[in-house]
Amino acid sequence: MNEYRIESDSLGEVQVPANAWYGAQTARAIANFPISGRFPDRDFVLAHVRIKLAAALANCQPGWLPTDKRDAIVAACEKILAGAYLDQFVVDRFQAGAGTSHNMNSNEVIANLANVSLGFDKGAYKPVNPNDDVNMGQSTNDTIPTAIRLTVLAKLPRLAHAVRAMAAEFTRLAERERDTVKSGRTHLQDAVPTTLGQEFAAYAWTLNRCAASIEAVHPALCETGLGGSAAGTGLNTSPDYPARVAAELSKLTGEPIRVGSLVAQMQSMNDLARLSGEIRNLALELTRISNDLRLLASGPRTGLGEIHLPPVQPGSSIMPGKVNPVMFEMLNQVCFQVLGQDAAVSYMVQAGQMELNVMMPALGSALFDAMDWLTNAMNAATEKNLKGISVNRERCAWFIHQSVALATLLNTKIGYMQAAEIAKESEKSGRPVRDIVAERGLMDAAAFDALVLQAAHGIGSGGGAG
Repeated sequence: MNEYRIESDSLGEVQVPANAWYGAQTARAIANFPISGRFPDRDFVLAHVRIKLAAALANCQPGWLPTDKRDAIVAACEKILAGAYLDQFVVDRFQAGAGTSHNMNSNEVIANLANVSLGFDKGAYKPVNPNDDVNMGQSTNDTIPTAIRLTVLAKLPRLAHAVRAMAAEFTRLAERERDTVKSGRTHLQDAVPTTLGQEFAAYAWTLNRCAASIEAVHPALCETGLGGSAAGTGLNTSPDYPARVAAELSKLTGEPIRVGSLVAQMQSMNDLARLSGEIRNLALELTRISNDLRLLASGPRTGLGEIHLPPVQPGSSIMPGKVNPVMFEMLNQVCFQVLGQDAAVSYMVQAGQMELNVMMPALGSALFDAMDWLTNAMNAATEKNLKGISVNRERCAWFIHQSVALATLLNTKIGYMQAAEIAKESEKSGRPVRDIVAERGLMDAAAFDALVLQAAHGIGSGGGAG
């Protein structure tokens, strides 16, 4: 049998599980929002608790929060930040606009922990009150957008590290395969020679650029509107509270938190939209790269088969021996989900009205998911597949010499028209361009191979060295 205690809020009495550290408003939210079954993001819970801790420190001044209440609130917050009581944050990610339910969930848990530490009972909210003390000088309207930004700041280095780790692996592969000549492909048709090293190096460069673009949003995320209270006016805040609480948050997070526009930071989610856009761009690039790797590994006998991705699981329940590129299939799927999250963020960023964007709970959740999913997916793909890529150099060599596009290399040697004749002969007979060139006495096979390598590196053709 479940046991309950009775609590009261402004709407009346509510049953709260006797062992719960949350209170009446959280219990109402549980009943009101049985939507996704997903509890709040862990980083978000911790970020919001850090705000409560910083606020208690900033509010401890004459006529405001007494030192005994401050100490009890700080101790409660520190317990949560150490990993205790996280199971008490139970409001669904889809909840009342702006996140009032989550704000009260935090206020109630912290107040109950503080009161019990002072020798009082859960649910009585004396001497520490959730609204008057834990939420002193605050509002859902300024704590939730601040918590979202702090959460993103916590996740951003992990995402950037995952991107740069994948880029570093491509760089290593690029150096290893620097002289592995292969057929380039444009329009999915044979093109002039390139090297596998150059393909991999281009992936690395693109990913590093994506990481830099994501990191460039960091300064804007450090601007806080905490202290704006209900509508950015600073109503009911202690003297110099915005600057004091920003300084405390800087100490707690290690980030250069500073005061932004108290009004704008609860109206505008532009910095979060910028970040979501850069994450979307990363997902687009990862989709393209994943598709390339799957094509390069296709076959292996009836496709390109130029690279081999390490097998991590059987590929079929019916075809023995079949192995699929599952890690990059997984990464593709994650990227498509991330594109959906970005679309949701975009809609919610523009859906604010007047002094507040009330879509913040779901907006934050969509952004958190995108960051976590991509971080985890990139790390898994890098560790389980990318680091073990092997190359079928014989296959690459076979393809390059089957390509009629090699006739292009002869343009500056024998002219376009004569090169076109050789291309036509190769196309008609199926013989490699190299053999036809040698047969006509234009260039022996070794010299032609050297020309192919030079061309693949862009040497002597107006291009840059490989």
